[in-house]
Amino acid sequence: MSKTTTGTSAEGTPAAGPPGEDAPDTTPPGETTGEAAPVADDDLGAAGSQLSTAPVETSVPGSFGGNRAPGLAGRLAWTGREAVGWVRWFWRQLTSMRVALLLLFLLSLGAIPGSLIPQTGSNAMKVDAFRQAHTTLGPIYDKLGLFHVYSSPWFSAIYILLFVSLIGCIVPRTWQFVGQLRSRPPGAPKRLTRLPAYATWRTAASPEEVRDTALRVLKQRRFRAHTAGDAVAAEKGFLREAGNLVFHVALIVMLVAFAWGQLYKTEGDKLIVEGDGFANTLTQYDDFKSGNLFDDDNLVPFSFDLKKFTATYETDGPNKGTARTFEADVDYSVGADGEPKHKTIKVNEPLEIGDAKVYLVSHGYAPTVTVRDGKGNVVLRQAVPMLPLDSNETSQGAIKVFDGYRNAQGKKEQLGFSAFFVPTFAGAGKGTMFSQFPGLNFPVLALGGYHGDLGVDAGTPQNVYQLDTKNPNLKPFKDAKGDILKSRLLPGETMTLPNGAGSITFEKNIEEWAGFQIVQQPGTGWALAGALAAIAGLAGSLFIQRRRVWVRAVRGDDGVTVVEVAGLGRSESAKLPEEVGALAALVHDKAPTQTDAAADRPDADTPVPAEGAETK
Repeated sequence: MSKTTTGTSAEGTPAAGPPGEDAPDTTPPGETTGEAAPVADDDLGAAGSQLSTAPVETSVPGSFGGNRAPGLAGRLAWTGREAVGWVRWFWRQLTSMRVALLLLFLLSLGAIPGSLIPQTGSNAMKVDAFRQAHTTLGPIYDKLGLFHVYSSPWFSAIYILLFVSLIGCIVPRTWQFVGQLRSRPPGAPKRLTRLPAYATWRTAASPEEVRDTALRVLKQRRFRAHTAGDAVAAEKGFLREAGNLVFHVALIVMLVAFAWGQLYKTEGDKLIVEGDGFANTLTQYDDFKSGNLFDDDNLVPFSFDLKKFTATYETDGPNKGTARTFEADVDYSVGADGEPKHKTIKVNEPLEIGDAKVYLVSHGYAPTVTVRDGKGNVVLRQAVPMLPLDSNETSQGAIKVFDGYRNAQGKKEQLGFSAFFVPTFAGAGKGTMFSQFPGLNFPVLALGGYHGDLGVDAGTPQNVYQLDTKNPNLKPFKDAKGDILKSRLLPGETMTLPNGAGSITFEKNIEEWAGFQIVQQPGTGWALAGALAAIAGLAGSLFIQRRRVWVRAVRGDDGVTVVEVAGLGRSESAKLPEEVGALAALVHDKAPTQTDAAADRPDADTPVPAEGAETK
């Protein structure tokens, strides 16, 4: 058996010689060519066609309209042909892989400003602050749509063009691929010696026996094979093109899923004190953002109550004060009449209900206070959430009494207290009011009292966690020295307001609150499935080789059967000669090289195993 030969191929087709010319094949049957001769496309014919579904690149001719006939009719006909030709050319360019990759790169590049520049959809206050701080860049960014990148016309244009490009690329290639699956491998070309991988030998077995053996061997190695004339034609590696198509389809699925998720997504925040609850309606949110196509009916109907929040911290060592666990125990139900269920929400372990996910994102303390008027009547008793300022839960907030309070003269007023809370006080005389540890080891509540009009009746929105002390209608309580009335309270202590105005008590019951983020983004499952399918398809298209193999067996002029084995791949690969050699070795086992006297002549070639075949 002769040595396997290899040549050079580009995109599955070996280098072609001059068009229309074939060099004469001077290699006698049974002998090996030193180097495979260049393969002419005309010589391969159907054998080298349709190894890929990629469209053929065409250059732009000087004119699509061709020759123009005289007169108005000729001009109109030429113009129509020219317009149609340019449209077809632009469509071919748009649906090419090169343009699709370019658009994908532009989409990734266009998303960079959306992550670096504040966006109105996520934080309008930061956008306003940026405009005030950058008076020159702000108007430029506005005109370029950089404050709303993902809804800007230019980003939408890239997105839509990429979508159209992928659709236009997939449809014709899928149709062509289906046709290839339904067809049989093409017959062997006239000169197998011109293919990149080639092996030949002479055997005493009949051509029919060799072809039957080759057909059986190829099918055992999962080739699609059939007998075509004097040769067996086989093909393998269709999963390469299937992987390519799966990759493109997966990209479309991801684009649709991301667009769907952005258009219908909702994201809101809610602070809940232990014992309180939440229902998934717009009025219940502290802060809420949604996509352009969101409707109130799209919210998943559910509710939950925060039963208990638990936090543990490192108590000593270099990591003292570092959080160990954050857990929120909730009871939730789905729908108006849903059965209550229990769930412990942890960091990165959200509560999932349909498309909605409830994340635990923050926590803090809510000291319970009781406010009484001058007659001792309770006008407010509640746990007031304080917002943490540092990792040790040094917190700040405001206590506001809007209704039900009357001063010593019986006149209706509103009360406000600026509050500063530390769960672990450093101690009197230590010179600091910052907490020393996030746990409730030594809680202290510092208060400053004000009375008058809080400004809520004017309709102007205000921060519920801050007290506007610059409001001229809000006056501070004064102590005996004429200073603003301030006091540090331990749990159970009371600050008495001057002139019989009442009192405020820091109760021993200190609640904790948890901050939740409720995210509802449909299409995430489809996006994940598309990403996994894209990876699988890309791996298939990169690591699977499309190739064709032919085994020809004919009787020579001396009556001895000449066997030829050759292979052709879509692209050059060292595995193709190895596979052809292995196939030749398997066929050679059943149809070995003839060992008659003619083969023992001094001028006869010494049989050499095919390259890549195992020595038997």
